Amino acid sequence: MIPKKTITTPPKHLVTGRLGENLAVAFLQKKGWHVVAKNWKHGRGEIDIIAWETENRLVFVEVKTRSSEAFGGPEGAVTAHKQALIAKTAGLYMESVGYDWEIRFDVVAIVLCRGKLIDLRHIEDAFFP
Repeated sequence: MIPKKTITTPPKHLVTGRLGENLAVAFLQKKGWHVVAKNWKHGRGEIDIIAWETENRLVFVEVKTRSSEAFGGPEGAVTAHKQALIAKTAGLYMESVGYDWEIRFDVVAIVLCRGKLIDLRHIEDAFFP
C-alpha cells in the first residue's frame, strides 16, 4: 500500500510575510536598487533583503508586514533585540563577502488587507545599533 502524501498549507502569517518581502523587493528594484540577497541566514539571524542603493552603500532591509495597524505600525515590531540581531548578522554577511564600507539599516513596513497592498512605508536609516 502506498502512503498518501499530505499537502500542508503554510501558516497565513508566513504567506503574508513572503508576500510583503516580494512587494518590498519590487519596490526597491523600481527605485533602481540592486538586490544581492534575500532571506540571508546565519545561525539564528536573518536579513530579509540586502541591496546596493548606490555603488558605495550596502543596505540591510528588515521587512515587516501586517494585515492591519490595530496594534501599531509594522515597524514597531523591529525591537532593540531584533535590531541587535540584524546588526550582528549584517556583520557576519560583510565578513563573508569581504565588505567593510558604508552601510545602512532600513525598514520597509507593509500593511496588507486580504492580500492587497494598503500601505508601504520605506524608513531609511531606521536604526543604527
